[in-house]
Amino acid sequence: MANEFIGLLGLLGVLVLILARIPVGAALGIIGLLGYAVMDGWQFALDAAGQAGSYLVTEDAYGLTVVPLFILMGVVATRSGMSAELYNAANALFSGMRGALAMGTIGACAGFGAISGSSLATAATMSRVAIPEMRRHGYDEALATGTVASGGTLGILIPPSVILIFYAIIAEAGVPELFAAALIPGIALAVLHVVVIAVMGRLYPDRVPKIPGMSLVERLMPVTKLWKVVILFGCAVGGIYLGVFSPTEAAAVSAFVAILIAGATRTITWAGLRESLIETVMTTAMLFFIVLGAFLFKEFIVLTQLPKAVTAFFGTESLHPYVVILIMLGVYVILGCFLDSLSMILITVPVFLPLAETIGFDKVWFGIFVVVVAEIGLITPPVGMNIFVIRAQMPDIALNNIYRGIVPFLFADAALVVLLVLIPSMALWLPKLFYG
Repeated sequence: MANEFIGLLGLLGVLVLILARIPVGAALGIIGLLGYAVMDGWQFALDAAGQAGSYLVTEDAYGLTVVPLFILMGVVATRSGMSAELYNAANALFSGMRGALAMGTIGACAGFGAISGSSLATAATMSRVAIPEMRRHGYDEALATGTVASGGTLGILIPPSVILIFYAIIAEAGVPELFAAALIPGIALAVLHVVVIAVMGRLYPDRVPKIPGMSLVERLMPVTKLWKVVILFGCAVGGIYLGVFSPTEAAAVSAFVAILIAGATRTITWAGLRESLIETVMTTAMLFFIVLGAFLFKEFIVLTQLPKAVTAFFGTESLHPYVVILIMLGVYVILGCFLDSLSMILITVPVFLPLAETIGFDKVWFGIFVVVVAEIGLITPPVGMNIFVIRAQMPDIALNNIYRGIVPFLFADAALVVLLVLIPSMALWLPKLFYG
């Protein structure tokens, strides 16, 4: 049996196990272990499993220390009420425009994504804050839920992004470069979402009400409360961009500053801090379990030489690079109907990244491309993790209404993909500016 065919069976096996509700980390680990045993025998397979376990305590895994620290920062920020302050400030800025509450929700999602680094956390938090307010003012339920579901995807693109950290580890890319590369596309996607809402307001004014505007003083009051978010973003991302902190130092400082701010403003209690620490430990443990499985699966895929075979096949076919990227896009969109974004990245990057580099695409650019496409998966039926997060928060809203609401925003995601492919400098300009 050809090694490459074993690799393809391994990929299929992971998909089958995940669809059978086996946890992602377990699915990757099981297939990685079995595949390695088929390829090289059980002794080497068990040795590889042991190496995967020890990987987290080696110097190579030092970059993973940023994960629990950024998670802690986001959890503390959520519990201290910064999400509501972001929402109020964003609404004030768009006040007087048709669709101001929806536009404000997008702005709040972008801002909260910058301090949480998680799409699911952003969607869950903004569901509780924004959807009741939009419903109270007469917004169409589909638009209200679609806005939050799509806006929540900004959480994994705008830095600091946890998923970009995992990509950096798999692709052996720099976290600072990836954070810099994600900033402009993240802002561009937020702007495209606002444009979609404006167009919806023009086409369907009955679904997108216009509420009275605010005076200049009323607009500025909520904005002045954003000092907490500005400080956290400055520590977490600004410090990295300016070279003041390494990613790990920035994560540690921003987590500590988040706790200081929450304590100084009396927005979190000792019990709340304890719960934040417990939530951080549980989330980190879940993610690191996935990392262990991904490490073993990656070793198995490399052993099968499937990445080389895929690269050689497309090289033989002499396809235009844009055609290859289009094929990859199709694969990610299909996988996005069934898998979450982290699963997609862990499964496909070991195979697709060598091919992308062979046809001339930078690994930093490819990371942003993959994350943007993974965002589409977060709001694509029948899985769409953000959709089910909102459904859990708002069980009285019909699922088909949420599906209907995300459709217009898919055009914004598609537009960003096109821009990234046609203008790679959109993602590469800032990394070159800061890091050469």
